[in-house]
Amino acid sequence: MPKYLFRSTYTTDGVRGLLDEGGTGRAKESERFLASLGGRLESFHFGFGGTDTYIVADLPDNAAAAAVCLTAAASGSVGSETVVLLTPEEIDEAVHQKVGFRPPGAR
Repeated sequence: MPKYLFRSTYTTDGVRGLLDEGGTGRAKESERFLASLGGRLESFHFGFGGTDTYIVADLPDNAAAAAVCLTAAASGSVGSETVVLLTPEEIDEAVHQKVGFRPPGAR
C-alpha cells in the first residue's frame, strides 16, 4: 500500500480543538478516519515550528490521500501538505527506467 507523509498546520480553531481534546484524541481520530478509507496510521507526531503535526500513513491510493487533505481543509481547522513516500525498491525501479530528457540549454 502506498505510504504518505502528511504535514499539517492548525488554524486558531484547530488549536482550540486540540486544547479541548488533547494530542492523543487527535491521534485516535486520525487513526479512525484513515481506517475509514482503508488505510492505516503508522505514526503521529507533533512538532515545533511551522508544522504542527507529522502523520505517516498507508492508504490505498492517491485518491484516498487527496480525500484526507480535502476533508481536513474543508473543516477550516487544519491546512496540510502531502508527500508521497517511496521505498528503496521503488527507487531501484526508477533508476532502471530510461528517460528521454534534454536539460534546458543542452543541444
